[in-house]
Amino acid sequence: MPPVTVNIDRFDAGAASEPECMALHAFTSRMRAELMPDDPPTPLAEAIAAWRHLQSLGNTTVWVARQPDEPAIVARGQVSHLYPIAAENQHVVRASIQVLPEHRRQGVARALLAPIAHAMRDQERRLLITETSGRAPAGASFMERLGGERGLETRTYQLDIASLNQERVREWQARAVERAADFELGFWDGPFAEADLAAIADLNGVMNTQPLGSLAIQHHRMTPEQLRQIESALLARGTQRWTMYVRERATGRLAGFTEVFWKPSAPALMAQGNTGVFPEHRGRGLGRWLKAAMLDKVLRERPQVRRVRTGNADSNAAMLEINRELGFEPRTSQIVWQLKIEKLEDYLRSRDPSPAPSRERSVKPAHRGSA
Repeated sequence: MPPVTVNIDRFDAGAASEPECMALHAFTSRMRAELMPDDPPTPLAEAIAAWRHLQSLGNTTVWVARQPDEPAIVARGQVSHLYPIAAENQHVVRASIQVLPEHRRQGVARALLAPIAHAMRDQERRLLITETSGRAPAGASFMERLGGERGLETRTYQLDIASLNQERVREWQARAVERAADFELGFWDGPFAEADLAAIADLNGVMNTQPLGSLAIQHHRMTPEQLRQIESALLARGTQRWTMYVRERATGRLAGFTEVFWKPSAPALMAQGNTGVFPEHRGRGLGRWLKAAMLDKVLRERPQVRRVRTGNADSNAAMLEINRELGFEPRTSQIVWQLKIEKLEDYLRSRDPSPAPSRERSVKPAHRGSA
């Protein structure tokens, strides 16, 4: 398709007007419908709260693209560093570019790459991490043209609650009573107690044992402050979190956990988050116990849930086995890519500047927003 001209605006949620927020919401709703067609759209008020929370953390920068004299947003780009206070992975940014289907292959994504590259240099970040979906193959093709490297292949899996083998759920819990009698099960509803925060931060370190493929990132040590940041983000989105854990009776040490997330605005869907057991406690059925106990609680106390969704790396054989035994089925695939700043800048320099001329504008407060 022929190239198009776009204007690139920085989006600031704190000063966004209602029409600007509605334009961004219309764009994100269309993108969500393409990538997650079975899911309801995010309510406008919930979306605005999430955008403003990202801005308050000071770690996300967003740009939107429009055709000249058109109010509709046709593309969005953003960069973020999930934990700006963390010592690890200061060389990395997470970035994304989304373009409406009818505006793809017209130079719009390339136009958004320039401010992303500038932001990386300003923040002294050397590596870009991004993800593409099998539902939008153009994303993977674009990353290949940029010279990106496939770092990790993952899939999204979904469990239809109606097809859950409830006998297996009961069996796994009963078996744990015999095989893991020296452990006890516990539960946290919502924000963690201050007294438990340091221990829970250490517990999250178990996720450093999950496969990362060839991604050039380091293991991350969670801090109590970062746990509170996560809770603040969940609250801004209207998300409720349940966490189930196992603790060694003799020592009181936490051995593993699983977490799920639910929103009243999408009551039929439950998101399964992290599940992990420290290596020294594996082989006792603790992972199956955690998953079964959580599903049992969902069945009893969240009867409106019809689907449970989770993500797994293709190389995470142990968790894949547990999820398949429970009835999780593959839904879509994702690729996590990494791209060095030098490759990105080489691409921008090598391209003919004639396609998709654009300019990043200094917008008035009424025309700022965030995503």
